[in-house]
Amino acid sequence: MRFSLIVAEQLVTTALMASGAGAEMASRTAAALVAAEAAGQSGHGLSRVAQYAAFLRNGRADGKAVPRITNERGGAVLIDAGHGLAYPALALAEQEAAWRARGHGIAFVGITDSHHSGAMGLPVRRLAEQGLVALAFTNTPAAMPVPGGRRPLMGTNPVAAAFPRRAAPPLVIDMALSEVARGKIMVAAKEGRPIPEGWALDADGRPTTDAKAALSGAMLAMGGTKGALLALIVELLCCALTGAAFGFEADSFFQDEGNRPRLGQALLAIDPGALAGADGFAARIETLINAMLTDAGVRLPGAKRDAQSARTGAEGIELPDAVLEKIKALSNP
Repeated sequence: MRFSLIVAEQLVTTALMASGAGAEMASRTAAALVAAEAAGQSGHGLSRVAQYAAFLRNGRADGKAVPRITNERGGAVLIDAGHGLAYPALALAEQEAAWRARGHGIAFVGITDSHHSGAMGLPVRRLAEQGLVALAFTNTPAAMPVPGGRRPLMGTNPVAAAFPRRAAPPLVIDMALSEVARGKIMVAAKEGRPIPEGWALDADGRPTTDAKAALSGAMLAMGGTKGALLALIVELLCCALTGAAFGFEADSFFQDEGNRPRLGQALLAIDPGALAGADGFAARIETLINAMLTDAGVRLPGAKRDAQSARTGAEGIELPDAVLEKIKALSNP
């Protein structure tokens, strides 16, 4: 069935509140999941509703948590998410990053004791729509080894960045640092298909094309050692600076029971006016984009998601019957 985005948000909000989330946590989480689904990022969309509801019901997330600032100095601030779902803390982080960047030229906001944070391109895009350059980082439960290692220690550790443009949507780059999304390996395992070499290691640290063996082993970073080092940088930014748990200290999101993950996120916001100036920055961005688009095959990062979001906003969002029934079932406390 097809629903407007507003109705879809209402359905998800009701399901999350029935599962134990407070009103603000439920509504902010619903808005993020629906926005991701609308942009075609289904892995961070409505398929997560049942998972989040389970976290709330089994105590892996505190539905009544309220994020709070625990330390601050000028352009730097630390937010404790209180073991709740990440989205209220991310909203507070956006707010703090925006005004501090305007006041100081740059702002770094760290979040600790947090949870799964979905599509990280969403918060940086909103900051870019306010004229700020923004970067976002998060760690995840362990899925990848460090360079030379065999066992999972680091998460897939997504990175997102957004750059404001003149009279055009921001340029948004959003990617995890694994060679492939874990979801693709899960689908291959379910269907009994092999996976390409270079995607994963088995439990003994050997390269494997067996999807089931990969799920009990480790995923590999994109670009080999260089990608793994980027993931290590994200792990340190999000955890060492904030006091959050490292990936190997957080239980997998894909198991029914587990600990409260205590993940970390970080937002970095920069006011172009503090450097070359807003006009100079905008001119430089367009110079590069125009050069990129000279080649007919170039598609700007985020352009496909923007187009999909526009279509879904006009036509509504399609909810498969199985997903709709699950959300409705979760609406009963």
